[in-house]
Amino acid sequence: MRNFKDKQLIIFDLDGTLTKSKSTMDAEMSRLICDLLGEKPIAIIGGGKYELFQKQFLSKLHCSKELLKRLYLFPTTSTVFYRYEKNKWGRIYAHNLTSAQRRKIIGAFEKVFHELNYKPSHKIYGKTIEDRGSQITFSALGQNIVGKIGERGARLKEEWKRKNQALKMKIVKRLQGTLPDFEVRAAGYTSIDVTRKGIDKAYGIMQIQKHLKMPIKNMLFVGDALYPGGNDYAARRTGIKCVQVSGPRQTKKLIRHLTSNI
Repeated sequence: MRNFKDKQLIIFDLDGTLTKSKSTMDAEMSRLICDLLGEKPIAIIGGGKYELFQKQFLSKLHCSKELLKRLYLFPTTSTVFYRYEKNKWGRIYAHNLTSAQRRKIIGAFEKVFHELNYKPSHKIYGKTIEDRGSQITFSALGQNIVGKIGERGARLKEEWKRKNQALKMKIVKRLQGTLPDFEVRAAGYTSIDVTRKGIDKAYGIMQIQKHLKMPIKNMLFVGDALYPGGNDYAARRTGIKCVQVSGPRQTKKLIRHLTSNI
């Protein structure tokens, strides 16, 4: 493992990096994040909306208020930015889609599904297309699969990705052609995210540089979708050092390395 201990700020993806897909963070990861916050500030950029960040991440993070001041949250692929000030989480900005933009994106999904003759092959748990205000997200098995059937849902998502990754990327490519004025990215195991043009994880990294006065060369980005078309891939455009992980287990190994005295 390369030595990244000189990096002054660590940026993590959430789903598939700090947690299993749509699952809550485990106690070990919570302890590791608190340990790392004791040494360096951390930013989280994920595709989920803020309410999912609260449920999946913040509800399981047991750090002091002083450490929370060193944590920066960028939900819905950095279309929104939250930071901890005056003993509460406050929103710094939000780049919401207009009603017309939402309708256009949802219509594009329906058009592409029809063109590819795509039909869900599993039981669906919740909405497959969710309006998150600043982002529209498609989830092949439904937004609530893990919430409804727990670990089995997480396994079904992993299985769907193994069998359908090529199809998912085909949908992404077709949507990118249909929606040239928006950002379209593969996300997580079963999801596709669409945001306003220019709003992606690269944008989030630039906002971190702007708000925290931190040079990008001093940052490290950790994610599970740094491949072309993945929702972490845009981070590479900034020139930031990146680490591809396969899941939370590998992320824990990296954090232990970052916080070790060796």
